[in-house]
Amino acid sequence: MIRNVACFAALAALAAAPALADGGDPPSRVARLNYQSGPVSFRPGSVEEWTAATLNYPLTTGDHLWTDPGAQVEMHIDSTAVRMAGGTSFSILNLDDRMAQLSVTQGTIDVRIRDLAPGEAWEVDTPNAAITLLGPGNYRVDADGDRNVSTVTVWNGAAEFIGGQGAAPVPVRMGESARISGMDSLTQEIVRAAPPGDFDRWSMARDSREDQSQSVRYVSRRMIGYEDLDEYGVWRQYPPYGWVWVPRVAAGWAPYHYGHWAWVEPWGWTWIDDAPWGFAPFHYGRWAQTPFGWAWIPGAMAAPPVYAPALVAFIGGPGFGASLAFGGGGGVAWFPLGPGEAYRPAYSVSPAYVSQVNIAHVTVTNINATNVQYVNQGVPGAVTAVRRDDFVNAQPVGRTAVAMDAREASRAQVVGSTAQVAPQRESVIARPGGGSAQGPPARFADRQVVARTAPPPPPLSFQAKQQALQANQGRPLDAGTVDNLRRNAPAPSPTAPTFGRGAGPGNNAGQNPPPANVQRPLNDRPQRTPDQTSRPAAQTNDRPAPAAAPANPAPPKQAAPAQKNVEKKQPKKADKT
Repeated sequence: MIRNVACFAALAALAAAPALADGGDPPSRVARLNYQSGPVSFRPGSVEEWTAATLNYPLTTGDHLWTDPGAQVEMHIDSTAVRMAGGTSFSILNLDDRMAQLSVTQGTIDVRIRDLAPGEAWEVDTPNAAITLLGPGNYRVDADGDRNVSTVTVWNGAAEFIGGQGAAPVPVRMGESARISGMDSLTQEIVRAAPPGDFDRWSMARDSREDQSQSVRYVSRRMIGYEDLDEYGVWRQYPPYGWVWVPRVAAGWAPYHYGHWAWVEPWGWTWIDDAPWGFAPFHYGRWAQTPFGWAWIPGAMAAPPVYAPALVAFIGGPGFGASLAFGGGGGVAWFPLGPGEAYRPAYSVSPAYVSQVNIAHVTVTNINATNVQYVNQGVPGAVTAVRRDDFVNAQPVGRTAVAMDAREASRAQVVGSTAQVAPQRESVIARPGGGSAQGPPARFADRQVVARTAPPPPPLSFQAKQQALQANQGRPLDAGTVDNLRRNAPAPSPTAPTFGRGAGPGNNAGQNPPPANVQRPLNDRPQRTPDQTSRPAAQTNDRPAPAAAPANPAPPKQAAPAQKNVEKKQPKKADKT
């Protein structure tokens, strides 16, 4: 849930920033869940049921994660890494080409921003503060939902937060921690950051791994999934495609064969690969059979890379699969697109989007070409087929695939870039292993957060869209249809109730109050520029936990002023945990 804070001048700058594509296009990026240790639960934004999180799942606006105590998660949004400690309740309030807006109602996240595109903004919202990360750097945000305490630590970079009605943003500089306590009456203090703890040192080790990536010589850091290519494959020069990446796989392996399909709005049918490296090679670029085996061709390095749900072609047509053991429900079959073959999205997009999703990653001489001879359709083992029920129910393709004769596959009609199959609820929940999972305690799952930027409305429930999807032959609904359904659907649970915080009646929309004039700690170190993103060296002592609140806290003071004074404390040695 969100309590809205007025939009300031930063939002006006965002509105003026150029977009990659038209307003009706889907985002060009997602958040990839690329690492997890311990039990992690996931809830798509269009359903109320929690399930076990799946590696390589593309997260977007409205999605939720919960890490059990002791678990850890890493995800990437472009070149930015977001990591969750155990016991963290997290959701994505908004993720598009300009804004990454996250919610943390309990627990700890670490954010490593490598670079910001022009007009791009990052915001982390907690139950009592809206935190803006102002540039490249390393940041930590802690939310204690039970005690109403939020902490933002700037290892390097710069941040600011808003936590009071009509309040001006309070800056937090490199090497500082800001602690915001309370709800209606806030106490704010800024002290020198404590030494890194175990979670911070783990995050630093993950950062170091990415810093040493050799794959950035061949692909952009903004291509989500680049960080895993070094470990699981090798780059080779292969004319006429240039540099290609060859995965280390067993004999008989083929692209888009080991994983499952899920329904992910607004893109529709989306491939979720099983391999730990299985993101970039399945959502960007093309595949080709080479003397080295299957090779992934990222194409010319271009920015920004545009995410696609699956770069494949589906086959079908009259009489398709008559010789296969599909059963009465029929079947679904596909193969990877090859070099120079255009991807034509099944979801509603502009011509500019079609150009970017193709040309940015591989040279396509004629996007509108017809009578295309697809090079991989005739490659033995390239076509994968499954029963329709297994496809819709997100079953593991590697275990349920149906053998298909290569000659029949090569003669089959290409029917488009998506399966002509309507999704079911199981397609959204996408739990190939079966079973449900436990989400966060209700006091965290239902907690409101303070938002400086008004997020979009929550996703329309899958139930409200299901009938329309049944008639749409596997294509996602366009924005106009969704808006009509939203107007006629029952009001959803309020994920964004209005509660003005940080915008008094005297503040005009789009006008940013000056930062609060606060003193820094007396022994504050000189501030470095935001592009210096190295962290402090790991130390042996762990980071101290926030001080515990008394068992019976006193009631909040009344009639607190709109603009709170920020208390600057002298640095002191904190107790070890």
